[in-house]
Parts: sequence; C-alpha cells; structure tokens
Amino acid sequence: MRKLLLQQPLSRPMPYDPFMAAADSPLAAALQRVGDRWSLLLIESLLSGPLRFNELQASVTGIAPNILADRLRRLEGERVLSSRPYSERPPRSVYQLTGEGHELASALRLLADWGSRVAREAEPMRHEACGTPVEARFFCPTCARAVEPGETDQIRRV
Repeated sequence: MRKLLLQQPLSRPMPYDPFMAAADSPLAAALQRVGDRWSLLLIESLLSGPLRFNELQASVTGIAPNILADRLRRLEGERVLSSRPYSERPPRSVYQLTGEGHELASALRLLADWGSRVAREAEPMRHEACGTPVEARFFCPTCARAVEPGETDQIRRV
C-alpha cells in the first residue's frame, strides 16, 4: 500500500495549513503548494540532479524521515517532483524535479538573495567568473531590459 501512495499523483492540492484561506493571490497559490521550509530545502537539494531518499535526508540537515517521506509525497502530488523506482526489494525510489520544480529555481534564487542580504551568516550567491555577488532583478522580455525599482509600480497581475 505504501508503494502505491508514493507513486500515484494526488488529484487535489494538499495545503500545508488547512486553515489557510483560498488562494486568492499568486503568492497564496504558491504557498499552498510548497509553503514550508522543508519543501523549499528539498527542492533546492534536487536542483543539482536526482537523489535517493537517504541522500536527500543527508542534504537537508535536521529533517526527520517521516517528515521527508510526507514532503516527498506532497511534492510529487503537486507535480513538483517525480519518483522513479530503482529497486523492487526493498522498494526504493530516486527523486527528481519535474519541469514545474525547475521553474521554482528562480523563486528560490530570489529568496536566497534576500536571505543573504538580511542574515549575517549567509553567504551571497556569486558570479563564478569574477566572484562578485549577483543581484536578482525583474526582466522584461519584450523590452529586453531589466525593470528598474522605480518602474515596479507599473507591474500588474494579468
């Protein structure tokens, strides 16, 4: 039965907080899908490629096995990651990000950028070529340029 649960995607969203109001904004919708620290740390770990359960547990310091199993199930149900069996006896899977999971990388980079600016112990992301800390910015593909901070009041939801 456990094997079935891990491999079948869920048909409805599983909010982390059952008391959270309906997703009436893009941020609320995102938080309903991946709204806790463990999920975001798991997604970050999987950005480098597929990992097995024990590898994920080692890469996310402090996560308990039951929490890890729950978050993997939830993220698979949300189509953020997928699992592929690599052993039948005992049943074991390797986990990897889906296209939707890889799309979260940009949001995680923005959050990491903010974290590196407000936390003393966090090291900022750096440009590999020169070592300078990188800056996250909004980019307009139509205008082919970065959107400056003064222009953000013109940004609207579509």
